[in-house]
Amino acid sequence: MKRNKKEITTIKLLKETKMRIEKLREHRRESYDEILRKILYVLNIARDDPDKAKKILEKISDIGQRMIEEEKQQKENLKKENMSE
Repeated sequence: MKRNKKEITTIKLLKETKMRIEKLREHRRESYDEILRKILYVLNIARDDPDKAKKILEKISDIGQRMIEEEKQQKENLKKENMSE
């Protein structure tokens, strides 16, 4: 989502907070704005339907785990390729 530069702001985060936000990524190119909007969406759902919010969080966690596993596999493949050269 492209925004007008006048609409963009900067926020300060502790490194720990940044890392925790990054763990909620569903894909590598997901922006912090998208992640924070997703967090707010889940929080709003949790007020009315905690079970639905839990399912969403479980899905996000599963996708994050798959992303981590894929990255590990890619690194291992690169190591193997470099060793065979």
